[in-house]
Amino acid sequence: MKVAETVNEVREFLKTHKSTGQTTGLVPTMGALHEGHLSLIRQAKKENDLVVVSIFVNPTQFGPDEDFDLYPRVFDDDLLKCKDAGVDLVFHPAPEEMYTQHKTYIQVEDLSRKLCGVSRPIHFRGVCTIVAKLFNITHPDRAYFGQKDAQQLLIIKKMVKDLNFDVDIVGCPIIREEDGLAKSSRNRYLNDQERKDATVLYRAIEEGKHLIRKDMTATDLTHAMEAVIKTVPSARIDYLEVVDMDTLEAVETIDRDVLVAMAVYLGSARLIDNFIYSVSHE
Repeated sequence: MKVAETVNEVREFLKTHKSTGQTTGLVPTMGALHEGHLSLIRQAKKENDLVVVSIFVNPTQFGPDEDFDLYPRVFDDDLLKCKDAGVDLVFHPAPEEMYTQHKTYIQVEDLSRKLCGVSRPIHFRGVCTIVAKLFNITHPDRAYFGQKDAQQLLIIKKMVKDLNFDVDIVGCPIIREEDGLAKSSRNRYLNDQERKDATVLYRAIEEGKHLIRKDMTATDLTHAMEAVIKTVPSARIDYLEVVDMDTLEAVETIDRDVLVAMAVYLGSARLIDNFIYSVSHE
């Protein structure tokens, strides 16, 4: 397994392999790898000759009062997991390698201003910029993203379409703990009590899945899910919304495919979760 810290190292490594027609799968991460990331790597291994994992805590997707300095950095552990998973190349650049007098950013309008974009207004600009840079550096055939970050996945797909990137975006299912909590690097922030309380997100998801039906109002659905979350007094809802699956516009009557998405604070951790409902499944 090759570990590269510079753009030139990555390009030289991939040039040698791609000259023989090998395909490349990219898994962009910020490290602190868990089973969710590893599921993306396994999918990339199935579908490509080479797998590239980027490990980069991207400063441009954090606001001034967010957790950039506290974000978990466990690079040695990440390397072991990548090696065990059969990764071919790990790209671990310093911020200076990716942003030197940087003045160019990518913003996907509208989609980036909803859901997480309300409380994190610069977040998706940073995500799109770094993902576009990784695409230009690695030229992958496919790139892999988790459904837990459903808004991010939709935004990346839109960016790829609008800017004619020659890469297939592959969305992969949410990976959960045994008690249902979606796996996330930020779960490390939770103390023992908060970790127990965090299962309320999954209980709300399950309640929503049980209740949702065609022609139901979004208000009735979210009120029922909020009631579940409020059984944990320490849980603070950032948002809980039912939105159109393609536009992320809020809907009131569930008469189309929708994303039911939430962000909830427990202690210092802001956790997200979601599920998709298709009217055609009724």
